Amino acid sequence: MASSPPRSPNTLASASGLLFGTTGASMGTGALVGWAVGSWGLGLLVGAIVGIPLSILVVYRVYGASR
Repeated sequence: MASSPPRSPNTLASASGLLFGTTGASMGTGALVGWAVGSWGLGLLVGAIVGIPLSILVVYRVYGASR
């Protein structure tokens, strides 16, 4: 019996999970830092602004490493 080729662990679901997870973690961290200095809303916004490019970088690193 012929064995099937190994499947790549990197799927669209894992990429979107990395995007959402990294952005959410960055937003949560930003909200906590913002809350500590007095404005959690501003911290949440800064966390989102930082988190979007950070999540793209994380996905790029994960998918780039699998090549």
